[in-house]
Amino acid sequence: MGLPTLEFTDCSLDSPDFRDRLKAHEIELERTNKFIKELIKDGIMLINALKNLSAAVQRFSQSLQDFQFECIGDAETDDEINIAQSFKEFAQLLHTVEEERRRLIQNANDVLIAPLEKFRKDQIGAAKEGKKKFDKESEKYYSILEKHLNLSSRKKEAHLQEADTQIDKERQNFYEASLEYVFKVQEVQEKKKFEFVEPLLAFLQGLFTFYHEGYELAQEFAPYKQQLQYNLQNTRNNFESTRQEVERLMQRMKSAPQDYKPPGQWTMEGYLYVQEKRPLGFAWIKHYCTYDKATKAFSMTLCEPKSGGKLNGLVTASEIFKLKFCIRRKTDSIDKRFCFDIEVVERHGIVTLQAQSEANRKLWLEAMDGKEPIYTLPLLNKKEELYLNEAGFNFVRKCIEAVEMRGINAMGLYRMSGVNSKVQKLMNAVFAPKAPPDMDLDTELWDMKTITSGLKNYLRCLVEPLMTYKLHKDLIAAVKSDDQNYRVRAVHALVYKLPDKNKEMLELLLKHLVKVSTHSQKNLMTVSNLGVIFGPTLMRSQEETVAAMMNIKFQNIVVEILIENYEKIFNTPPDPNVPLPQPEQRSGSRRNKATCLSTGPRRPRGIYTPTLCLADADSTNTRTFSSSVQNLSSMDLKDALKTGSNPALPPKMAVRRRLDSTASNGYQKPGSVVASRTQLFENIGTPKQNSSRRHAKAMYACKAEHSHELSFPQGAMFTNVHASVEPGWLQGTYEGKTGLIPANYIVFL
Repeated sequence: MGLPTLEFTDCSLDSPDFRDRLKAHEIELERTNKFIKELIKDGIMLINALKNLSAAVQRFSQSLQDFQFECIGDAETDDEINIAQSFKEFAQLLHTVEEERRRLIQNANDVLIAPLEKFRKDQIGAAKEGKKKFDKESEKYYSILEKHLNLSSRKKEAHLQEADTQIDKERQNFYEASLEYVFKVQEVQEKKKFEFVEPLLAFLQGLFTFYHEGYELAQEFAPYKQQLQYNLQNTRNNFESTRQEVERLMQRMKSAPQDYKPPGQWTMEGYLYVQEKRPLGFAWIKHYCTYDKATKAFSMTLCEPKSGGKLNGLVTASEIFKLKFCIRRKTDSIDKRFCFDIEVVERHGIVTLQAQSEANRKLWLEAMDGKEPIYTLPLLNKKEELYLNEAGFNFVRKCIEAVEMRGINAMGLYRMSGVNSKVQKLMNAVFAPKAPPDMDLDTELWDMKTITSGLKNYLRCLVEPLMTYKLHKDLIAAVKSDDQNYRVRAVHALVYKLPDKNKEMLELLLKHLVKVSTHSQKNLMTVSNLGVIFGPTLMRSQEETVAAMMNIKFQNIVVEILIENYEKIFNTPPDPNVPLPQPEQRSGSRRNKATCLSTGPRRPRGIYTPTLCLADADSTNTRTFSSSVQNLSSMDLKDALKTGSNPALPPKMAVRRRLDSTASNGYQKPGSVVASRTQLFENIGTPKQNSSRRHAKAMYACKAEHSHELSFPQGAMFTNVHASVEPGWLQGTYEGKTGLIPANYIVFL
């Protein structure tokens, strides 16, 4: 299994198990930090020690071979599997390059060393600073808490209030430091998957260019490189989407931690101080306690063992009892505050426990059916926009109509957010109690960003998400399957289990998103970009936990499958024999299914044109997004184009690279810093493609299998026909639409 998820709710409890899980992350960060240092050291040796270049490359290669990625959660996406395998692929490539080394490495520092050092200092360094703050606040809080709990209740009220205020302040400082540290630790763990893989990818590309026979090796590397680029960018996009959700959860918990119950099997858990009888009075010993209301099982785990493990006969470490009753202890009956008594089946007499605060005591009493009152949160007022009703359907239709009529080519459609006040004003106008159910949107009053944000806001604020809580886990389990065909079949079957209104709304929305994706050359909204936006909008877990938010990347994949397979899903019935998805445990063997370059026979040598386009980690979403139209297409090795039903038609020869496929659902920024740095290596001229544009005629009819291909009848006339990046395909214009044409289906005029 990978690294355990750290829940924000654990920051308040600060249990021993939480500390152990946090320690696992700290060890992994330190391991990563040491690895990066070694990587930088090896890189510098590679640059400076020209005479020892061969030995340095071998050590560098071995470092990559030995490093093992660990990801948060119980499953990995296909992108993460390829990324996790990438270091071993890089190691094999370096070994191959070293065998044919003819030229020296130059200008590698800006491409490789600087980004690694920046990640180590900025990210891992920030995590270390967070640990220092967390340790300092932890030590300070528990030290003051000990003194606070030893205060006598007979002290003056003013003194007690001052002490309460101080401990509340220190508790809040400790809680915030803990939340921020947990957030930063998990952020770095996620970012490492791409932050220092990208510099290595750029470095490798430069290394090939400088070798005498590097072009031939790079030609073999090109498909894998393109696939990995998309894997990295997909992971980056998913990270940004997940990070925003996790950060919002952290902010909500900072403001109202009492509203969030920690996930787990216990009704209540936390630290309590147990009164022990001593020859000269009483002692209060700290225990970590849990209680299960269903079984009335109460456990106490000693946190401060005495010498020899002797506990004066009260309990041994980690002992379980069955609760008989619980009662609040009167203040005037004991010298300590926040006390309550329990009686258990296994022991005679009363056990007196001390909570950490009055609020904490109330929670324990509530869980154990004590005499303190039970407090409930007030019910929220019902709002029309929270429900899937006629007004909602009308609003979504009007939004879609407005977008398709005048905004479908707008760059960044649905990614660019509107002003919150305007969006709220739109929602209030549409869903006002007296508003007509078929109210039209005034397209002159509402701008496109406000309309698209209003649509997303309505779908996201539904009382239950459009894909429902009931099907959430099944959908996530379906797309975690290794079998890509099963993913589509399972999602297809699960869609038909939705309530009728939900399915109707989903079909309405997806029909629109399919149309949006067909205009991706102008609006830049590829299927993957739409998945990143609408994954958290259409799906969300009923539990607000970090673990649930780590599944956002799989929610995005669900939406991608729905868009790519819209016609099949909504126009054909599902396979009745599809088995229900079962949650899968991650195993190391699954990484053997990663896209590999190092296996199989070597291809014949050829000329390679070196290019490398990677997104700049420091660029904003908008800048990265705006350049995505220029991206390379990734190679989908499983998507060889099929011959049509007519045997007279020639086959569409070539392995397809799909711009909007699930396996390649990312976008790059060719103008990024990394890409420009890579140009330092590319000082050898490259052959230019024939850019002439000619007219052509179709010898056969063709039906498009993807949105970026053209459908045309026999005899169709094409203009502006020229070479494309797709092997075996040309690009041309037919009846005003530009797309891909099979090269063996046409003849030039």
